[in-house]
Amino acid sequence: MLDLQRELGHAKRNKLTSSIARTSAEVQEAQRIRFKVFGEEMGANLPHPELGLDVDRFDEYCDHLLVRNSSDDKVVGTYRMLPPEQAVKAGGFYSETEFDMTRLANLRGSMVEVGRSCVHPDFRDGATITQLWSGLAEYVMKNGHEYLIGCASISMGDGGHYAASVYNKVRELHAAPSEYTVFPHCPLPLHALNRNLDVNIPPLIKGYLRLGAYIAGQPAWDPDFNCADLFILLPVSRMNPKYAKHFMRTEA
Repeated sequence: MLDLQRELGHAKRNKLTSSIARTSAEVQEAQRIRFKVFGEEMGANLPHPELGLDVDRFDEYCDHLLVRNSSDDKVVGTYRMLPPEQAVKAGGFYSETEFDMTRLANLRGSMVEVGRSCVHPDFRDGATITQLWSGLAEYVMKNGHEYLIGCASISMGDGGHYAASVYNKVRELHAAPSEYTVFPHCPLPLHALNRNLDVNIPPLIKGYLRLGAYIAGQPAWDPDFNCADLFILLPVSRMNPKYAKHFMRTEA
């Protein structure tokens, strides 16, 4: 949802560390920064804004990756992961609220869903996204997941033309095989939008694609977050080793 790699060249940060939330208080730290970014900054329509937390029914089933600034121990970035056994308990993946995933039925037991990625405005640089992705890589490898799935979001601040043009730019080179296609419940109305703008691919989506991810169908429109979502499918076996080593390395 965000340009996670802007502001490169900032002054040297204090060391960043990553960990998985172990307590309800740590989960709330993830929910608090999500509210700051999605609710306050992006204007998403979140339930119970008076709590100052972004909470949904999937959170209790997810693992939450936290990136902290070591100087003050504040959470400056987060990802959440929903492994397959927990998705069963949750009644499905979050992505299924936006897409028909019927064709992925035979992959369900080996898929982990990633999402709700966000970074504090003061820490949107390469070091933070590297720390996020290294933590995610460690999690995936440790748990033996074979596929990453998730919704990669694109702003619709211009009414959707940018999102439609991003999709048009990446769909041919990165389209998933037909047997892995998903179908949006609320499709972005591509026919009514300008799909030929000269656009830059959002850095997070560009990163997924360079790793070897597929775009597995047309974008969905998420009115609550005022964004378009692309369904990302990344087979771990397809991951580009050179790019993975650079962007998903573990920091010393």
